[in-house]
Amino acid sequence: MVQRGVVAAGHPATAAAGAAALRSGGNAVDAAVASVLTSFVAEPLHTGLGAGGHLLVVPPGQRPVLLDFFVEAPGRGAAARPAPMEQVVLSFEGALQTFNVGASSCGTFGAPAGVAAAATLFGRAPLAELTAPAARLAREGVRVNAMQAYVFALLAGVISSSAEAAERYLIDGRPPREGEVLRDPELADALDRLGSEGAAPFYTGDIGDAVSAWVRARGGTLTREDLAAYRVVPRTPLCVSYRGRQVFTNPPPSAGGGRLVRALTHLATGDGPPREPEVAAALDAADREARGRVASAASTDLLGSTTHISVLDADGWACSVTCSNGTGSGVRVPGTGVHLNNMLGEHDVVPRGLGSHVLGDRLPSSMAPTVVCHDDVAELVVGSAGSSRIRSALLQVVVNVVDRGASAQDAVDAPRLHLERGLAYAEPGIDVAALERAGHAVRPFVGPHLFFGGCQAVRRYTRTGAMEGGADGRRGGAVVVV
Repeated sequence: MVQRGVVAAGHPATAAAGAAALRSGGNAVDAAVASVLTSFVAEPLHTGLGAGGHLLVVPPGQRPVLLDFFVEAPGRGAAARPAPMEQVVLSFEGALQTFNVGASSCGTFGAPAGVAAAATLFGRAPLAELTAPAARLAREGVRVNAMQAYVFALLAGVISSSAEAAERYLIDGRPPREGEVLRDPELADALDRLGSEGAAPFYTGDIGDAVSAWVRARGGTLTREDLAAYRVVPRTPLCVSYRGRQVFTNPPPSAGGGRLVRALTHLATGDGPPREPEVAAALDAADREARGRVASAASTDLLGSTTHISVLDADGWACSVTCSNGTGSGVRVPGTGVHLNNMLGEHDVVPRGLGSHVLGDRLPSSMAPTVVCHDDVAELVVGSAGSSRIRSALLQVVVNVVDRGASAQDAVDAPRLHLERGLAYAEPGIDVAALERAGHAVRPFVGPHLFFGGCQAVRRYTRTGAMEGGADGRRGGAVVVV
């Protein structure tokens, strides 16, 4: 059978939407955009119209481009100081963590602009063809799977922090359970507007006006001027050579790609597949260099509520896109389908401290959509959820494929380690004794765990052209080969 392409994503419905776009003659960017739009419906606490992200596209025979549509610091024309953020304390695997939500946590969102720009610049299909399946799913409803039920339960304090969010996301006052169906007609209407009118209604039209008015009335600083000034920023990806490949990833102001590049640079000096202490040393060196450039975060988001999509097609296109709503702000604006991000309240995104952002700045993040090319052909597309664990997850998947020759699925399934502030976290199968001999304190986990990210990877075998995918079971991922 001749393959048309492959999609790996954080939810079966998300991956299926991308596969349908490929079957209809779309390229990898069309598939990625269709998947992103469906993720708004199927993974609503990870992403949405009020979120931001980064999309890396590698067209065949052309230079790679990174579209930055991440969240921006608002406040243009806002004379009043923001109201204090609301704090929600959540328990993640027994560890208590405080999240900052509410109107003052909401930054200027980029998701509508980002998907519209990607489709216009690189896609083949009209945007309305890509939004229609997602809108239909929002009206008909999506059945909550085990992973999404877990996320709803974990973030119950966020989605119950406002009456509007609770009305949309809770069932009989509780988080939805596995097997229950969630419908979102307001989101469906908004997706239809996006398809027919593009991003304009969200930034200079009635939807943007409603969002800004709602946030400002509750003490936030997201103004109409902020929305009108928002632009998707094309950037030149970072590139590093590794084992005869070119690895392209997210450039500054985001931090995740830079840390991945530095870690790969350290590993490239060794011979043969790196051992686990060498991987840990590379992660440690990259983090030390990064901390020399920017103040470290006061705390780490242990969940990392983000989602990723990876796509390859038979014509040589590659697309890697990561989106995040933070943990969500709990601010759901009636009549718009928009649940806003809480990026101004995320320590990982504002590493110098809450309130330290500069008006109009594109906020940094750990997200690092990545493409590995071999002889100018996209060989591996990968990205991950997982906050600060994104860089370590990506590093190990790249090493597993490039150095060890693993299949995409085996590369994603392999046990992972993560090094942070001198402590090594390790899944079963990691050589804990070797890490300890190398001087690392180790916290072992009893099984594979979503703490270690949610890598979605697709691979092309350059000799044969065959394509395959690897879905991360740690976060309910799925692969569809077309």
